[in-house]
Amino acid sequence: MEDIKLNNGILMPGIGFGTWKIKDYNQVIDVVKNAIEVGYRHIDTASVYGNEEAIGIALKESCVPREDIFVTTKLWNSVRGYNETICAFNESLKKLQLEYIDLYLIHWPSPLEFRDCYQEKNIETYQALEKLYSQGKIKAIG
Repeated sequence: MEDIKLNNGILMPGIGFGTWKIKDYNQVIDVVKNAIEVGYRHIDTASVYGNEEAIGIALKESCVPREDIFVTTKLWNSVRGYNETICAFNESLKKLQLEYIDLYLIHWPSPLEFRDCYQEKNIETYQALEKLYSQGKIKAIG
């Protein structure tokens, strides 16, 4: 599968390794390391999955250089707004033990919790993503 060129020119591997239902800490480390070993270069996670810390360990223990692995993580539905987004992002960055995230996404743009004000909240949230992007902490946002 070829890489996908994102709107800002960043290349994203066309196939990613999803980690949604992998919860056991040691299993996450083993599975992600194995995925990288067999050739996966895109690891997908989210704060709500509860496995970012173990994925960070797997990335550190991998023999593949960080710049060759594309990491996606996501902002969960219950978090919206400028400051809340910055805090959640920094927490994910810390758990993953990374200097930057390749792709940071709003997990779900119109969650029930913010259904009455989701557009306003998403604007604030996206402004925070743009700030983090301009600081080089995120390579692509969405």
